Amino acid sequence: MKLFLPKQHGAWAMLILPFWLGAASSEIIWPHIPFFLGWILLYLATYPSLLLFKRKRITFYAKWTAIYMVPAILLLLVPLLTRPSIIVFGFLMIPFFIINAYFSSKNQDRALGNDFSAIFSFSIAGLASSYLPHGEFTALSWTVFAASVLFFAGSTFYVKSMIREKKKLSFRWLSWIYHAAVPLVWLSMGEWVVAAAFLPSLYRSIAFYGKPFSPKKIGIFEIGNAAIFFIMILIAMN
Repeated sequence: MKLFLPKQHGAWAMLILPFWLGAASSEIIWPHIPFFLGWILLYLATYPSLLLFKRKRITFYAKWTAIYMVPAILLLLVPLLTRPSIIVFGFLMIPFFIINAYFSSKNQDRALGNDFSAIFSFSIAGLASSYLPHGEFTALSWTVFAASVLFFAGSTFYVKSMIREKKKLSFRWLSWIYHAAVPLVWLSMGEWVVAAAFLPSLYRSIAFYGKPFSPKKIGIFEIGNAAIFFIMILIAMN
């Protein structure tokens, strides 16, 4: 049986980076493993469940939602039993799921608001991962959360400026100003390593703009950029 997988390949970076940066900002413990596997399966279940709101191929999408959701719930019981209060983060994600469901029902999956909603959900998972070991947040937890949101928001601006909005000069300037402002904000707070983590994003938003890159090539560069960001944030923690 061929797996039914999301087509948004860039979402995998959002799935992985905030979670493990959140874990690293606190303490990595063994329940993080089933937590992460359950988180992956929950994401895979969310994809067909959102497609249900388009009211097409309902039986097919319902089947795949169940295929992924059942093992996801079983795996997520491990962090829930380890830290019962972690369920709060699940509740925090519900409004963002509703927003994504709305955009899906309107066939506006590429809308900026839909992207930002998903970014917050993925970043909340990073907070949950940080919260799991000790049931508390640190300043580092919030730094990771903010950095994750800002990084993937920038990625969204950049990708749209290269593909869907490439003919809009106003969107180009929005992307450039955003990418320039973010490291300056971190620098003003004395977080120079975090600021440096955003410099590759600034560079590629300007240097690559207007290049005839295919979506695949853009995605490959984004994977590399995300890897640099991940390493730099880990360095900032030490």
